[in-house]
Amino acid sequence: MRGALPWVLLAAAVAVTALLLDLAGMPSPTLFAALLVGIVVALRRPDAFALPNGVFTGAQAVTGVTLGAYLQSSSLSAIADSWLPVGLVSLGTLALSLAAGVVLSRTTELDPATAALGSIAGGASGIVGMSDELGGDDRLVAFMQYLRVLVVVLLTPAVAALTGGHAAGGGSAAPAFGEETGWLLTVLIAPVGVLGGRRLHLPSLIGPMLIAGALTLAGAGFAVPPVLRELAFALIGLMVGLRFTVATLRQVGRLVIPVLISLVALLLACFGLAVILHLTAGVSLRDAYFATTPGGLYAVLAIAVGAGADTTFILAVQALRVFVMILLAPLAVRAVVRPGSRIRMSETPITPQDPDIPEEPPPAEDGSPEVDDQPLGVPRDLDPEDAPLPGLPRKEPPQAD
Repeated sequence: MRGALPWVLLAAAVAVTALLLDLAGMPSPTLFAALLVGIVVALRRPDAFALPNGVFTGAQAVTGVTLGAYLQSSSLSAIADSWLPVGLVSLGTLALSLAAGVVLSRTTELDPATAALGSIAGGASGIVGMSDELGGDDRLVAFMQYLRVLVVVLLTPAVAALTGGHAAGGGSAAPAFGEETGWLLTVLIAPVGVLGGRRLHLPSLIGPMLIAGALTLAGAGFAVPPVLRELAFALIGLMVGLRFTVATLRQVGRLVIPVLISLVALLLACFGLAVILHLTAGVSLRDAYFATTPGGLYAVLAIAVGAGADTTFILAVQALRVFVMILLAPLAVRAVVRPGSRIRMSETPITPQDPDIPEEPPPAEDGSPEVDDQPLGVPRDLDPEDAPLPGLPRKEPPQAD
């Protein structure tokens, strides 16, 4: 019981923190809470907790099923008449995200994979979950992703106020333990998707997401049980948070300003995409902005309801954006990352660039010793009578009075 008590306390800390973040309106409160708790525990008690890699793989698989089940056929039918501009806007968001990542990797200490994954605008939980498999530092990716979500959540109410809207309360929550169909399909899809994805060299999250998305589009509508979904989010957050160190936090502190500048540029660029969507899809600029915000989906939907916006269109575009971001992220990251670019050596290399190597080897020696060998015993230049015995001093120590 003594071994289980720390884990119980850790789970309780995550649950309480998640509840507080949920009351504050933070999207994905469970993952974010587990991340924060994991960081605190890692700094105060390093190596006190460790989760097997198989647990992380299972959490990724459940997250993939969750994202795949989120793509509903009704959402796609809502954008059927505007599929071309919506598709181009989604691809444009990915291109802008990758461009921001390239700029960050060239102007900061971030490696290309981490910068690209941290800058991708959409599906924060999914991107964080598979970032390590794609060669990124999942700790820094989590910091960048949730800083983006936080900025979007804080700015969206201001935009809604300018357009005459106000935030609205959420709808009725689904049962915590879901339905039997959700449990059955999740348990079946998750391992099959992981095994199939490994054969195709895909991250553990992508295979389950593709299978779940195909089933939901075929009409087999289901939802991952909320308790299982939140458990997966918590495990991903803990795995990432427990890997933080003091050096990582110092690096985060150095990256705050450049990442915020990158976020502001990305938000302005996404607003430009909203203008394009407004002009080509026949929707209001307000609805187009809500549909193209780079993150904070649930907060955006709540505000859109209160503002009287077209929530069906907004949900469809946002769902497609999240799906496209996560599906194409592996290909996009591998395209912008050069092999071997993840590791940056700050130490002096073992072999210098210009080693001081002589052109010719030194001449061979004849094998004769530099000093003539001397036999053991009394030195030649010393009288044997004056030679001290081995291990004895030359003179007797003074007698005590």
